[in-house]
Amino acid sequence: MYAKYVTLGIFAIAYLLFIVVPKKRPFIAGGAAALLIILRVATPYEAVLEYINWNVISIFWGSAVIAELLVISRMPAYVAERVVGRCRTVTGAILLVCIFTSFLSAFVENVATVLIVAPVALAMADKLKVSPVPFLVALAISSNLQGSATLIGDPPSMILAGATRMTFNDFFFFQGKPGIFFAVQVGAVVSFGVLYLFFRQYREPAEAEQKEKVNTWIPTWMLVTLIAALAGSSFIDPDFKWAAGTICAIYGVVGLGWHRARFKSGTFDLFRRLDWKTMLFLAGVFIIVESLTSAGWVTSLATAVSGAVGSQYLASFCIIVTLSVVFSAFIDNVPYLVATIPLVQQVAANTGAPLYLLLFGLLIGSCVGGNITPIGASANIVVAGMLDRRGQPVSFSEFGKLGLPFTIAATAAAAVFLWFVWG
Repeated sequence: MYAKYVTLGIFAIAYLLFIVVPKKRPFIAGGAAALLIILRVATPYEAVLEYINWNVISIFWGSAVIAELLVISRMPAYVAERVVGRCRTVTGAILLVCIFTSFLSAFVENVATVLIVAPVALAMADKLKVSPVPFLVALAISSNLQGSATLIGDPPSMILAGATRMTFNDFFFFQGKPGIFFAVQVGAVVSFGVLYLFFRQYREPAEAEQKEKVNTWIPTWMLVTLIAALAGSSFIDPDFKWAAGTICAIYGVVGLGWHRARFKSGTFDLFRRLDWKTMLFLAGVFIIVESLTSAGWVTSLATAVSGAVGSQYLASFCIIVTLSVVFSAFIDNVPYLVATIPLVQQVAANTGAPLYLLLFGLLIGSCVGGNITPIGASANIVVAGMLDRRGQPVSFSEFGKLGLPFTIAATAAAAVFLWFVWG
């Protein structure tokens, strides 16, 4: 009983601090995990070897290395410039840049995607002598949407795959049905209609100076072969226990070695720039949530939720999607998803609802919901910081003016698709 309530107390305090002090989230998660070990709620062996999903951590690390190499290669910025150069108006240019951002973020972490493409959007705004706020907000929300489409798009997808043993290919077709990738695309088509309505006023001719040049195509080929390797990993590791993480880790090591051989210096700086804080955050959250699950709290809460909704599949689905959107607008979707996946699995078992209907609804809601506010996702925070440094800060209302209708359109369309395919 002692361990049960200590775990709940640490969980509650940690999540409150995640909201109040967002910049310190990695250290809060790490400190909470260490406290659980010190108080003997979890043993060091359990915490490090059983609770932390090292397959997911390895996927994130390897993907982060390749993303950094892509930034250095300048290939994405080069492609973005060429896209803009083929458009007649700024409306078409910003939409195509958002589509390119969306596509890229399905394979590259969202923050890296925004950092790669943002200079193009800023240059367009400067030429038009208009506020860059809507341009950068559009990039952020476009990247957040597609991050859930593939296994390597964003940490929430990796977490879901790690919890359910879904492979890279399962995001496309799973159990003989169209997977989460196609639900995201349906949401994208509808939500990009919202972007068109918002940006249709920019009828000025689009002019793009061809400044960017690709330094090297090697990182691009690394990404292409990584995707192919992940697609094939399901044949050697159908339970998604080690192969995907091992492949990504190997690519990360090879990528660092290539960088050292190609540029002779700066490899340590690249290594240091990797998102180590997010990896610490992920590891800490895994330990906190697994401790909570072991203490029996997830089962208790799932029983209460199941009793409230009964056998109403639609009610369960709508509640999960709606709550995911609302919570993810204000808290990081990584700890939310880690905490909620076991709950949803238990609710599905208790009510007989289709498990993957609820899980896919959870992923869509938690990833897209972050588009409502400037603190709802890491990409949003990065964009807000870029605008602040330019002396043009973005307010909650200004961000929500585009983010809220985009979120409603994308979530509703994707949820309808999921209901008809998986319900």
